[in-house]
Amino acid sequence: MYYDSCTYKRGARTYHRDLLRESRRVKGKVVKDTVANVTEWPEEVKTAIRLALDAGRARGQSGTLADAVAGRPGFSLQQGKSVGALYLLCQLAGQLGLPAVLGADRQGRLALWQVLARVQDQGSRLSAVRLARGQAVAELLGLESFTEDDLYPNLDWLSEQQSLIEDGLFGARYAPGQGPSLFLYDVTSTYLEGMLNELGAFGYNRDGKRGKKQLVVGLLTDQDGWPLAVEVFKGNTGDPDTVASQIDKLAMRFGGGAVTLVGDRGMLKSRQIAGLPDKMHYITAITKAQIESLLKAGTLQMELFDSDVAEVTAPGETVRYVLRRNPVQAECVAARREDQLATWQRQVEKAETYLAEHPRARVATATRRLAATARRLKLHTWARVKPRGRKLRVVLDEGARAKVAKLDGCYVLKTDLKPEQAGAATVDARYRDLAQVEWAFRTFKTAFLQIRPVYVRLESRTRGHVFAVMLAYILVKQLAEAWRDLDLTVEEGLRELAQLCVTTVEMPGGIRLHEIPQPRQSSAELLAAAGVNLPPALPLRKATVDTTRKLTSRRK
Repeated sequence: MYYDSCTYKRGARTYHRDLLRESRRVKGKVVKDTVANVTEWPEEVKTAIRLALDAGRARGQSGTLADAVAGRPGFSLQQGKSVGALYLLCQLAGQLGLPAVLGADRQGRLALWQVLARVQDQGSRLSAVRLARGQAVAELLGLESFTEDDLYPNLDWLSEQQSLIEDGLFGARYAPGQGPSLFLYDVTSTYLEGMLNELGAFGYNRDGKRGKKQLVVGLLTDQDGWPLAVEVFKGNTGDPDTVASQIDKLAMRFGGGAVTLVGDRGMLKSRQIAGLPDKMHYITAITKAQIESLLKAGTLQMELFDSDVAEVTAPGETVRYVLRRNPVQAECVAARREDQLATWQRQVEKAETYLAEHPRARVATATRRLAATARRLKLHTWARVKPRGRKLRVVLDEGARAKVAKLDGCYVLKTDLKPEQAGAATVDARYRDLAQVEWAFRTFKTAFLQIRPVYVRLESRTRGHVFAVMLAYILVKQLAEAWRDLDLTVEEGLRELAQLCVTTVEMPGGIRLHEIPQPRQSSAELLAAAGVNLPPALPLRKATVDTTRKLTSRRK
């Protein structure tokens, strides 16, 4: 850092300015950054700064103001707000066009903070405000004052603007007329802790949480798993009933023309396929019962599963069936079946011991309970208990057992794409791309972003909350790609950068300057991998960010 003093003329008038500046090399060129304009500062302070910088260079220090003034009378250094992680996320969001789409008004900046806060710290609106107290939100986002009472209505705003924001991000990613030709769609559910959410309802709970209401969330992505749109449905909505709105999005907003929708077997059924527009194609899987029906009809043959990938076109139909056996999945299914059998056999032995020790216990009751357990474990078609006196003997039907196991690891895909549009291997690969949507759901729900607990009840705020999580996932996905070659997770990288704080230099007269120190090597590697350069200092802004509800008053 150096002191730059200059006198210049403009017309008949003479001007003088004093700047604190820093120079650095970018791609072989010298770039000068203005740290602060000190023209209007008191002369004694400017003199002290010049002397401090000169003394610092004489001692061989780095030339930053913080190094130069350390220990000098009238100067003090303080730890300022966290800046590393927030600055990185702001720059990353700018690269993706998120601030431009959200807008520069107060609602857009509040929404951007909600997204960045979700990436850094998963929690409620209250926790987002508490996080902001230690972050440079005024300097980087221009948010000088807000509470949780501002963030809750901002979720309503996010919900209202969702379609426009999604369209804007789609336009920033794809040039007009060059959008993706293939889309992935899947749904998940997330359970609720309370009973008052307006979208909460009892339904098929994928989390295995009985007695809890839930939400159903559908995510539409491009072929690379990049999120394009998210939608929240009532918790009792069936998977196929969520497809119609996705078809409308593809036809009216994202796709149009010849595009392909990839969905799981529970998603694209006959009614949904019949409702597809003329130029829209599909790839989906059929159920085990449908596979057995096609085998019985002779349309499919078991030996076709022995090849890597096979395909069949039914006579007189335009539908193609792509067949494959996944050997790894077959082993997993077989091992699970053996574990279930072992569990059931232990229960049989336990029941037999109980009958021997309790003469008044009824054999019929024990047999009935074991039969119910076998049905629950899906063993009843080939495993049963045959009583002999008060002894219980396990009887296994090996023929029926082999019949159940014959389709282990087998799956059949169904598509209306012609062979010249996509070969069998391509159809299989595109269906397996649904794993990218499943990975997004894992990140949404448990791995990082933690969509639950859902701390809101109104429908609009629930939709806004889930949409904010989707936008946060876009940043996480981008960071994961940038840090792919580094030996840490996105969460670990952000946690390290959050430790990088500004250094506040307080000078005589109460003047303050916020400098950003040189990051340590590991932090510098994270920033460089993401293509982000930190500025030498931040502009001074006063912020009054605080919660209206205090934790201390709520503690027992």
